[in-house]
Amino acid sequence: MAVVSNSSPLIAFAAIGQLSLLPAIFQSILIPPAVAVEITPSIPALPPWLHVEELKQPLHGLVLQRSLGVGEREALALAIETRAERILLDDLPARGIARKLNLSVTGTAGVLLVAKRHALIHRLRPYLDALLNESFFIGPELYDELLRLAGEDDA
Repeated sequence: MAVVSNSSPLIAFAAIGQLSLLPAIFQSILIPPAVAVEITPSIPALPPWLHVEELKQPLHGLVLQRSLGVGEREALALAIETRAERILLDDLPARGIARKLNLSVTGTAGVLLVAKRHALIHRLRPYLDALLNESFFIGPELYDELLRLAGEDDA
């Protein structure tokens, strides 16, 4: 089954030097053309596990909401089209629409939690802190909850 990503998780992992975690977890990831354009400044050469997939159908009505960027719209549409097993999204409105469309959503921090559970990283906290240092927003409640889920809440 396919995994589709929006630009923010890809840019975030590139910013903290951990892009290689994504294929270790998902093997390959599909992105729509708009996402390929959006990530070019951060990831100028697409790695072999990242595949650009053209949209074949018109955008679904829920996906056309003005609160979404073009990359988010196309990523959601591609996830619907490919019947993706998962979509990687961080933006709250996009995540809400994904859930209305019955798509399984994971954000950047959630991927890091999966990496910890698969022993691809030893501790979650340094990666969350690295994201925060790159101006990636993680609310204090989510930060604490992620550490609790990772078994690092006593550190």
